Amino acid sequence: MNEGNADRRGNAHRISRIELTEPPAGAGVRRTADSARRAWPTQIRQRGVMAALWASAALYGGAAFAQAPSMLDERVTQQSVADTICKPGYADTVSPSVDKMMAHKNRLLAERGIDPDDGTDYALDRRVPIVLGGSPDATDNFDLLPWGGHGGERRKELLTAKLKRCVCAGKMSLSAAQAAIAGDWSAQYARLRRVPCGDGHVGMTGDADDDGS
Repeated sequence: MNEGNADRRGNAHRISRIELTEPPAGAGVRRTADSARRAWPTQIRQRGVMAALWASAALYGGAAFAQAPSMLDERVTQQSVADTICKPGYADTVSPSVDKMMAHKNRLLAERGIDPDDGTDYALDRRVPIVLGGSPDATDNFDLLPWGGHGGERRKELLTAKLKRCVCAGKMSLSAAQAAIAGDWSAQYARLRRVPCGDGHVGMTGDADDDGS
């Protein structure tokens, strides 16, 4: 009888050790699910940030964009981006001649009372650039911007290149990009430039090369 009690105590001890050392059934599944749940907040935050930025860009730029359809090139639509703005060299194929561009610039200089001798300080800007579906030659689409400064042409060109990459990577709609660049783009610049577009470019450039100088 004593031997039977000893056997039962030994079996109980062995069972307890097994329960302590072996993971319960489904533990691996729970660990995988826990890992996935921990990853969800990061993914949700990233998607939320991008959505908020695009919505903010549309909010700031939408009014100006909606009031000036003549700034756009009707050949460029969401459905045609692969055959137009995302095609290498597209802008060169639709741009006006240098003489026509200089005529537009001289007109704007005269309208704004800027001495022609100071014209080299200004760039002939397109409110909606060609590579974002802007009209190559519509008068309404032309503007003058200083080359330097936080609202200058150099910075706008950098942001334009970033927005084009986002559109061509399918991470941003053409209309959202147009609204961003036609609106108060300089106010949105710092945030837009850091948004990843899934094309291998995390940021556009280093701060030292992009200080608005």
